Amino acid sequence: MRLTNKTAVVTGAAGGIGQAIVKKLLAEGAQVLAADLSASALTVFNDYPKDKLITFSVDVTDYQQVEAMVQHGVTHFGQLDIMINNAGIGAPKPLLDHDPIADFEPVTRVNQQGVYYGILAAGRQFRRQESKGVILNTSSVYAQLASEMTFTYNVSKAAVDMMTKCAALELAPLGIRVCAVAPGRVDTPMLRQYEALGLWDHIRKEQMRQTFTQPSEIADIVAFLVSDEANCINGCTVSASDGFEHFKYPLLG
Repeated sequence: MRLTNKTAVVTGAAGGIGQAIVKKLLAEGAQVLAADLSASALTVFNDYPKDKLITFSVDVTDYQQVEAMVQHGVTHFGQLDIMINNAGIGAPKPLLDHDPIADFEPVTRVNQQGVYYGILAAGRQFRRQESKGVILNTSSVYAQLASEMTFTYNVSKAAVDMMTKCAALELAPLGIRVCAVAPGRVDTPMLRQYEALGLWDHIRKEQMRQTFTQPSEIADIVAFLVSDEANCINGCTVSASDGFEHFKYPLLG
């Protein structure tokens, strides 16, 4: 098991990708603090022993709460080794139909500000410990691609990519590695919003192999990226899109 004796904090842990990440890290031997905004959603982890997993309700847009989350994990497990900034939100909506308060600010606060706070809190903890560590941010293929109805989401994820680069550069002298994973179309509740728009089959066919990525497949990549095996991967975003960004919708098939 490649993460034995490692302690990880995962935000957005109750969602599709987040929950898969938590389960994969546990399977790889890590101790995990699973964090999410909804305390009730975190009950999905109730059956795990407390020496392996604890939960924490957190609003990632509040730095004091993020710092308290990290400290709770350190108090319980004794250290922090891995920080996974996975919390994210988004909903499809045409740009000119936006209410700036409802459709821009919340997504920006969670997806961008929340990652910034996670980087900051984890980086400061690693410095206090005088230990190396890994920070992994969940970006998106949409950080690099323009798409309809996802203006704010794309912009926020593009910011995640740049925060990953800048943080990696500044934290490298401390032995802290920072990278990101960019999922493509993953079968999660967030993506399922396209069913109500009648676009589910269309976006499925846009995939290179015309099937959606599963959360567990993203979790497998995350487990590798936060392990010592990925030591030379730093300051970059690893695509996990099944090639989505490299081709246009097939004319045939």
